[in-house]
Amino acid sequence: MLKNYLKIAWRNLIRNTSFSLLNILGLSIGLAMTTLIVLWINYELGFDRFHEKIDRIYEVNNQYMVDGEIWTWNSTPKAMGPAIKNDYPEVEKETRYFYDNTFLFAWNDQKIKATGTMVDPDFLDMFSFPLIQGDLNTVLSDVNSVLVTESLAKKIFGNQDPMGKMVKIDNRDTFKVTGILKDIPPNTQFTFEFLIPWSYLTQKGWDDENWGNNSVATYVLLKENTDIDTFSEKIATLRKNYDKDTPDMKTLLYPYSRMYLYGEFENGVEKGGRIDLIRMFGLIAIIILIIACINFMNLSTARSEKRSKEVGVRKVLGAPRKLLIGQFIGESVLITFISATFAVIIVLLLLPSFNDLVERPLSLDLTSIGFWILATAVTIFTGLLAGSYPALYLSGFKPSSVLRGTFKKVDAMVTPRKVLVILQFSVAIVLITASLIITQQLHKVQNRQLAYAKNNLIYSSLEGDMEKNYDLIKTELLESGAFTAVTKTNSPITESWSNTWGFEWEGKNEQDKTIVHRLISDDDVVNTMGLELIEGRDFDLQKYPTDSTAAILNQSALELMGFEDPIGKKIKDNGIDWHIIGVVKDFVYNSPFQKIEPMVIEGAKGWFNVIHMRMNPEVNTAQNLAVAERIFNKYNPEYPFNYEFVDAAYAKKFNDHRTTGKLANIFTLLTIFISCLGLFGLASYVAENRIKEIGVRKVLGASVRTITGLLSKDFLKLVFISILIAIPVSWYFMSNWLEEFAFRIDISWWVYLISGGLTLIVAFVTVSFQAIKAARANPIKSLRTE
Repeated sequence: MLKNYLKIAWRNLIRNTSFSLLNILGLSIGLAMTTLIVLWINYELGFDRFHEKIDRIYEVNNQYMVDGEIWTWNSTPKAMGPAIKNDYPEVEKETRYFYDNTFLFAWNDQKIKATGTMVDPDFLDMFSFPLIQGDLNTVLSDVNSVLVTESLAKKIFGNQDPMGKMVKIDNRDTFKVTGILKDIPPNTQFTFEFLIPWSYLTQKGWDDENWGNNSVATYVLLKENTDIDTFSEKIATLRKNYDKDTPDMKTLLYPYSRMYLYGEFENGVEKGGRIDLIRMFGLIAIIILIIACINFMNLSTARSEKRSKEVGVRKVLGAPRKLLIGQFIGESVLITFISATFAVIIVLLLLPSFNDLVERPLSLDLTSIGFWILATAVTIFTGLLAGSYPALYLSGFKPSSVLRGTFKKVDAMVTPRKVLVILQFSVAIVLITASLIITQQLHKVQNRQLAYAKNNLIYSSLEGDMEKNYDLIKTELLESGAFTAVTKTNSPITESWSNTWGFEWEGKNEQDKTIVHRLISDDDVVNTMGLELIEGRDFDLQKYPTDSTAAILNQSALELMGFEDPIGKKIKDNGIDWHIIGVVKDFVYNSPFQKIEPMVIEGAKGWFNVIHMRMNPEVNTAQNLAVAERIFNKYNPEYPFNYEFVDAAYAKKFNDHRTTGKLANIFTLLTIFISCLGLFGLASYVAENRIKEIGVRKVLGASVRTITGLLSKDFLKLVFISILIAIPVSWYFMSNWLEEFAFRIDISWWVYLISGGLTLIVAFVTVSFQAIKAARANPIKSLRTE
């Protein structure tokens, strides 16, 4: 019996080639796109899951009430880790992490830049980064020991054994290689290439007991069977014993396992994070697969009349309905397995491009038994889902009606097939609208007025001898004609690396805890950055030596402080009185999607990390960079000249949203394409069933336009209903999405006009192709049997 059913299924596939190809193509695309999304989701969900003790590792966070809102952040004082370990027996281990920085690694004549940090010795015992060489218990015990990854060791030492080799880091101190780490996997939040013991930081005097300096990450490993809820209440008041300024600041333990996916807070409550993006694309994957299944259902039920007599004969010969259901579902599963085979091929072909798009090293492991088990299960499930309705529909025909020739499809106002078509196109319109809104929002933010000139502006890290020779470097850069302005700052203009609520000014409310950002700068910051002065002047230490303690406010800071005439007013920060010499227009730093927060640009009595250089636009960029490289190599010969364009750094802020927009556009197009495949098949079948009616109408004088309209209008009605359903649904979801951004668009009516109109046009073209073909056919051929 099974062999017979397989033969019938195969013959039906061959006999109805066009419908079979449409079904296979739709399901193949749906399965392929679903597989790509699932691969990405699986990768994202696997971030840092390889740590053996991850369920006991917690990140230490701070929570504090600022302007009536609870702020949560994960940078902590350097003294936090040891205090937790000493005061709470529930803590088995702790480690501090000084964030990743770029250092110069030198061995003999080999010099390269590498990313590394300082950690406590327990770091490697807490996190599962396996050693290839070295003793886990002693690898970070010596103050001048360094642990490198195998890739970094290969870059520096080639094929030589790195163990025991002496390297110099940042031309300061010499370190002994005491261990080799296996390369850290790409799906982790850590990005280091080497590790130095925390004791080196202490030896250099860079460690401190200042509880107001939140500058490192702190992680703790709790002992097994620790009640986290009880312990969280206990540790919340840790600062009361150490922090005189903010003793009521709450200490919060946050599960490390949730950091990557859920680590965003709003008013002290976890609100999600990257998991929202994963959920969105997971939903899209399900939608694409469902739409592909709907195609199958529609095309299968549309052929009901051709299968009706087969069903009638089988029932007369005694076939029970459950066997007929099994036959039709078997055909569906067969088609799905064929589609799955093509889907795997599509995935393998598209995977390199998809990896470039999502910037992830995804792979399809065809040697994994688990993959084939999962693929088989998904394929069978898809086949059952796609074939369930056609099987129930086709197996329900009454043999008496079918064999007498009185079986007719009822052209009811509401049929399952019409509902499925409406559902398909409703989803397509929602996705079109979402893509348009995402693109529009991204375009608005990308074209936001920055209030500084990002073009022809580059920056480089202030390292090695650059600080010592800064005046000489600046003089030669300006005299070369390649650069028109130079200044040094504590951070790039595109970011804020320092902020505080500790600013003081006349009339300040003592309860005011508004965060104010700092940008510390040398001379010519306004000129170099292209900031817009509203009043006052730029820093000029040559003319005004006291400008080392001068300050320039942005508009938001001026509004916060409430000065009517700010020039000459005093503000206090870090124990220094700063006198205001100017006000600049609010400029965009940090996230371009959010509102601009108060910022104070402080004078040269501070610290510096970056040098900004404005290139001469009248000189070729390559020539300008060559001049800079020559000058930097002259005064800082131990370090390679590295730089970044400010406009490129700013563009990176849109990477995640740009990728989201591209993915949304791709999946929208595929959804429309799959939907149109089904519509094309339905239109073809309707035209085939009404071929004699069309012939009669043509004989009676009906034009091609009239017949095309007759065949198209029923489908276009369904699409129009889809538009009416999709508009409120898309408005609801996209309005909620836009609420995440302080700087956002208003949803315009024309977005729905475009999405609805585009869908109607695509549907009309799809249906009209078959309608015109049927209308132009010779009526003699269709009526010769009458």
